[in-house]
Amino acid sequence: MTSETPIRVVVVDDHPMMREGMRALVASLPDIEIVGEAGDGEAARREAQLAHPDVIVMDLHMPGVNGVEATRSILRAAPATRILVLTMFEDDESVFAAMRAGACGYLVKGAQQDEIVRAIRSVAAGHAIFGPTVARRIIGFFAGGDRSTSASAPFPELTGREREVLDLIAGGHSNAVIGRRLVISPKTVSNHISAIFAKLQVADRAEAIVRARQAGLGRRP
Repeated sequence: MTSETPIRVVVVDDHPMMREGMRALVASLPDIEIVGEAGDGEAARREAQLAHPDVIVMDLHMPGVNGVEATRSILRAAPATRILVLTMFEDDESVFAAMRAGACGYLVKGAQQDEIVRAIRSVAAGHAIFGPTVARRIIGFFAGGDRSTSASAPFPELTGREREVLDLIAGGHSNAVIGRRLVISPKTVSNHISAIFAKLQVADRAEAIVRARQAGLGRRP
């Protein structure tokens, strides 16, 4: 990509007004062009294959395939594509789910227009970019250490994500709620639960809840 070549952007959001707003935002910018748009994660994957964008501006919570699953799938097929998340959600679970999937930028909707434009240019240039509140969450997380992988964490045979799922199961949450909390698909939740049952050698959800609560999981509000 040279200075004369515009940054090719695909916008993914299930709200048409947001997509229209992005088109209007970059319409007068000579160095950025919208080459595609999508309203869900499945359409995003198709647009990524057709348009070969430099940057995808990705919402997270969408019907069908969500933004985290779409990010993971797109980057498997096209690892050079840069994903900039632009979403309403700034909770730890959404932020770190997107980062684990491979997003290199994360802004919260409501960011100033010039901030969004700078973020697109930055991720296209290979940099990571995060909004101020998201950056504070990341700094706080690493300053406190990743407890999910500590040697003293319960059930060391589980991955960090499996432990998160088990914690939510122990808290009495349904698969649908777990999927929304962790920004993953219902099928992915079911796959994690199957892996948990196998690793813990439990027969069903009730037995898993007993084991988890005995280990101190499921007690957070």
